[in-house]
Amino acid sequence: MNSKEKTSDFMSSMPERHKNILEILQLQGSISVTDLSERLNVSEVTIRKDLTALESQNKLYRTHGKAIPISPYIGDRHINEKEKQNVQEKRLIGRRAASMLEDNDSILIASGTTILYAAREMMPARNLTVITASVSVSSILSQNKYIDVVQLGGMVRESSVSVVGSFAENMLSFFNCSKLFMGADGVDLEFGVTTTNMMEANLNRMMMSSAQKTVLLVDSSKFGKKGFSKICDLDKIDQIITDDKIPQVYLENLEEMGIEVTVVTA
Repeated sequence: MNSKEKTSDFMSSMPERHKNILEILQLQGSISVTDLSERLNVSEVTIRKDLTALESQNKLYRTHGKAIPISPYIGDRHINEKEKQNVQEKRLIGRRAASMLEDNDSILIASGTTILYAAREMMPARNLTVITASVSVSSILSQNKYIDVVQLGGMVRESSVSVVGSFAENMLSFFNCSKLFMGADGVDLEFGVTTTNMMEANLNRMMMSSAQKTVLLVDSSKFGKKGFSKICDLDKIDQIITDDKIPQVYLENLEEMGIEVTVVTA
């Protein structure tokens, strides 16, 4: 470290740097150690120490030479727990998805809590055919006389109450649908769309290949998060329906990628 760096480090107080780092992360979503060093005019060694201190306070998460606001990694949780979170946002997202249905439509529905809210909003006046992995979605939609439900077969996951496995995958080869409504556990600009289960991720990819359009239904809490298993890169998604708390950096990047982003206001 040269004398200029030492002087800069001394002149910039730690509380002030920590405050600035957190403000930058809030605006940008992530930033590298090198960029922070240049913007705050201190050495990279000092920045690393700052990030270590902030991470120990659970105020940010360090990964691959950069910092992000919180840990992106998420574990598997039961659908009953997830369904109670961000209820208003999920209801509005589901309502917007249901409005996309057309007369005599044939659609695919994956699994997830936002998907459940969409299913509850589906009240077609004409025939609708739904092929789904979700046992809960089948239970909801099968009560409507205008909806023909095809339940995919296979092993039922306890946490998601949805099927996975080769039986469901093989069934999909016989169908072609206008659109797929799909949920996700995480949406990351670099890693893509993810879920916590690799068998579910594989089934979702198969569903995408059987649909003309893939519509991702995710509330804003899913952005910047990563599940264990990757479903696809973001450029494989045609449309995303989310709420108005989506981070601006995600909204801008998704639109630059040519993905249609529909934002509902809670």
